[in-house]
Amino acid sequence: MIRAIVAALLLAGSAAAQTADERLKAIYDAEWQWRLAQTGQVQDGLDTRAGDRLPCVTPACQEQRGRYWQDVLNKLAAIPDAELSPGERLNKAVLVESLRAEVVGIRWRNYEMPINSDVNVWNYLPAQAPFRTAQEYRNYISRLRDIPRWFDENIANMRAGMKRGFTPPAVTMKGRDGTLAAQIKPAAQSPFYTAFRSMPATIPAAEQEQLRAEAQQVIDTIVNPAQERMLAFVRSEYLPGARTTTAARDLPGGVAWYGDQVKEFTTTDLTPEAIHQIGLKEVARIDADMRAAMAQSGFKGEYKDFLVFLRTDPQFYARTPDELLGFSAYVIKRMDGRLKDIFTTLPRHRFTLRPVADAIAPTYTSGRGGLDACYMNTYDLKSRPLFMLTALTLHECVPGHSHQGAMALEAPAAPPFRRQTYFSGYGEGWGLYTEYLGRELGMYRNAYEEFGRASFENWRASRLVVDTGLHLMGWTRDQAIAYLEEHTALARHDIEIEVDRYISWPGQALAYKLGEMRIRALRQEAELALGAGFDIRRFHDTLLGLGSVPLSVMEAEMRGWIAQERARLTAAK
Repeated sequence: MIRAIVAALLLAGSAAAQTADERLKAIYDAEWQWRLAQTGQVQDGLDTRAGDRLPCVTPACQEQRGRYWQDVLNKLAAIPDAELSPGERLNKAVLVESLRAEVVGIRWRNYEMPINSDVNVWNYLPAQAPFRTAQEYRNYISRLRDIPRWFDENIANMRAGMKRGFTPPAVTMKGRDGTLAAQIKPAAQSPFYTAFRSMPATIPAAEQEQLRAEAQQVIDTIVNPAQERMLAFVRSEYLPGARTTTAARDLPGGVAWYGDQVKEFTTTDLTPEAIHQIGLKEVARIDADMRAAMAQSGFKGEYKDFLVFLRTDPQFYARTPDELLGFSAYVIKRMDGRLKDIFTTLPRHRFTLRPVADAIAPTYTSGRGGLDACYMNTYDLKSRPLFMLTALTLHECVPGHSHQGAMALEAPAAPPFRRQTYFSGYGEGWGLYTEYLGRELGMYRNAYEEFGRASFENWRASRLVVDTGLHLMGWTRDQAIAYLEEHTALARHDIEIEVDRYISWPGQALAYKLGEMRIRALRQEAELALGAGFDIRRFHDTLLGLGSVPLSVMEAEMRGWIAQERARLTAAK
């Protein structure tokens, strides 16, 4: 007993002797290692890679995560911000908000609805590119063996969601089963085998053959039967059992649930009603920009006729997938030549350009940027106007998401969890801001491309109106489609894909415009405060150097930077 008391006193004394920074670091280092174990990931230098298994998603595992993260939040709350250094105060703010959202999502049992019109539990299982080592291939094969368990756990969760009416709307799920059906192919043609078609020469030929043979056997005997069972469940149970309503307010606790979704994706305290009004004002402003671009093009006729012209004239559409990818690649290279004008630091990490995989392209968005690759959708080329592709490429590739991800990866002195954290308001706000930045850099070469930029901006502004309208104000799917047709030049196919995304993923679409507005407002503050001393390169370096942060944290940090810059400029006089 005496020994235990002495040990406790020594431990208490040791904790008291720690600084607030040290206490915080111990908490987030431990949480990071725990998180890697939970997700099956492995640390790989600055980045992480998938390990040899898929995560556990059972209710028991989810509840364990919720309890663990709530305990971490309690420990974080006990560390006063005033005692932390600026860098660690930023780390704490990021961790608190990311874990808060995780805990709230688990309390709502969001894991019971793991698929919607835009995301699911099968599309990202096939590896898109070769691995570097034999061990990475073995880990991949091990994950393939784990797919039946992964699917079974998700099916059980979806059945639980169905029992309480917690499903995506049936109207948004039409055809989504096709993306899974398209993956069920004999091993040699399977997307799961893509990574084995070209393997690094550093792996001996005999070992390559052994890995290929094992992969084919696993795909044919384990992966495909599991996919067939999942497909049967989706077609026979889930799609027929999906809810017939479309509004988030119709879900269990729907109004409160939607409010939490809005807070998670926007990282603001704005109400849906306030967001709706912001959207109406922005749409009216950008409508004027679109009409100005039409006038600049020299088109003679009504605005509605101009939209028909843009949606139907062959000059605005690629004839082949390679033509579309080539257009996007040229935008990337033109922007590469301007990066020195908007940044002082450039990342070493490079990304590539790929078409969206055939299996998922019919229901996928027009493009999406990631750390290692930027994807452009080459399906249904008549729905992919080239005059919009400049803005899309800037947003998704460079200086948008792919560039942004590399900057975050290589940001100095950031703990590992910061490199994996993503807040939509910050990340998507930056993506939309880069479209505006392209205007300043002369990336839009004619009135049509400028119209495409304005249309893209209005698309994001319209989301503020449409998302809130759909989920709280009784809007129908047709009403949302008509609104986007009126205020953007998007093709009907894209509009339907997007509206279904907003219906089945409430709140996510709000992040883009709200984040961009905050970034532009901060830049205006900096320009006014610093005058001729304002350096846009230093502003962008600082903004992206933060890594992904909540919008309130971004504002506080950037205002701190403005004050420091003002002091530096004053001292230099």
